[in-house]
Amino acid sequence: MIRKVAVPIAAIVVFLVLWELLVWINDWPNYVMASPSDLPAAVMKFWMLFLEMGWQTLWRTVIGLLIAIFVGVALGMIMGFWRIMREALYPLLVGFNAIPKATVVPIVALLFVGAHDFNTVMIAFMISFFPIAVSVSIGLSTLEPEYRDILRSLGASQSTIFWKIALPKTLPEFFGALKVSVTLAFIGTNLMEIVSPHGRGLGSLFDSGKTNSDYPLMFAVLIALAFLGIVLYYVVVVLENIFAGWAEREPS
Repeated sequence: MIRKVAVPIAAIVVFLVLWELLVWINDWPNYVMASPSDLPAAVMKFWMLFLEMGWQTLWRTVIGLLIAIFVGVALGMIMGFWRIMREALYPLLVGFNAIPKATVVPIVALLFVGAHDFNTVMIAFMISFFPIAVSVSIGLSTLEPEYRDILRSLGASQSTIFWKIALPKTLPEFFGALKVSVTLAFIGTNLMEIVSPHGRGLGSLFDSGKTNSDYPLMFAVLIALAFLGIVLYYVVVVLENIFAGWAEREPS
């Protein structure tokens, strides 16, 4: 347990030290590249804004992610259990996911002018549901037919097969995709916060720093976003250990 906490912290410290050395060796001023030692002052100066904007970003991201989980699992189940639906929906999902979401953000912002919360949650959802849908679909579609045949011969219903075999088998793939979706949801949230004229959240705080050429503030926002992403990622890890810890294998 101590190792699982100490190793990531040590890696972060090493990263910050290397970052500081890189800025010092190249003698970059903070309007070119802010160093980690420049960031505490920026955070202390705007700490109330960091708390307020960080909360705005976090709750919108979580709501978008929860909707992505619901829709992604539903689509994944449909595609996993019915081959014809998988063949019909996969090209649409792949094509939609291939569209750069940075090009979709202005369209959504114009469609729902003034509805910033709705727009932000929608983009967070749109950018993060695809990995969940695909992972659930693959997990269900690759379920060994022998399991289904044996349970059916014993009189098990389709729902029993799902809860007893299909769902447990899919959980490792689901949580793996959810870890990816967490970071994608933050990307979607911040894209809308930066682009929207009514933007609120860490993205708008970053944009404010860019407008005022406050580079330490901009980098402090990036670190805050990384921190929130790490926190949400480890929430998923805890849930994975609770519901799918049996699937974890220690490397030999």
